[in-house]
Amino acid sequence: MNAFELVLTDEEKRFCKDLIRYVIAHHLGLETGPKPALESLTLVKELGAFVTLKRHGRLRGCIGNVVGNGPLVATIERMAGAAAFEDPRFPPLTAGEFDEVEIEVSVMGPLTPCPDPELIEVGRHGLYIRKSMHSGLLLPQVATEWGWDRETFLDQTCVKAGLPKGTWRKSKTEIWWFEAVIF
Repeated sequence: MNAFELVLTDEEKRFCKDLIRYVIAHHLGLETGPKPALESLTLVKELGAFVTLKRHGRLRGCIGNVVGNGPLVATIERMAGAAAFEDPRFPPLTAGEFDEVEIEVSVMGPLTPCPDPELIEVGRHGLYIRKSMHSGLLLPQVATEWGWDRETFLDQTCVKAGLPKGTWRKSKTEIWWFEAVIF
């Protein structure tokens, strides 16, 4: 259900990570060379993406667009800077942290209404929950990283949205799901 079919080559994945490193290093004044470039039909598709930065295995920044707004390569470039310098949960990344940053990219599949929470597969599906003015999103890998089961994943997505646990069971709560290519 909700299968997202997108294949990125190893070269495209490597390029995306090189581009993210370039964007961050350039902003920090550590990079003065030319911006990496790669011709790719996949990277010009209009797809959403999240850039996640970790340092010593701990989250250091994560920003993304659920849906595409221009070519994937441009989205990844924008999200690189946003994850490093604009995530409100963290201070801007410093030059001293740069070499210790691990990069993860999640290329988003379509966001669609989830027909039944019982169909959600931990590690495969990401979730977006909305009720009234509150909304929250968790990427597919979050549940796996934390060892959550389906109900805990749903509860934690509610918490991310600023809602009480269990709100996903209430009427007028919208549950959306998606898949992602993560590298």
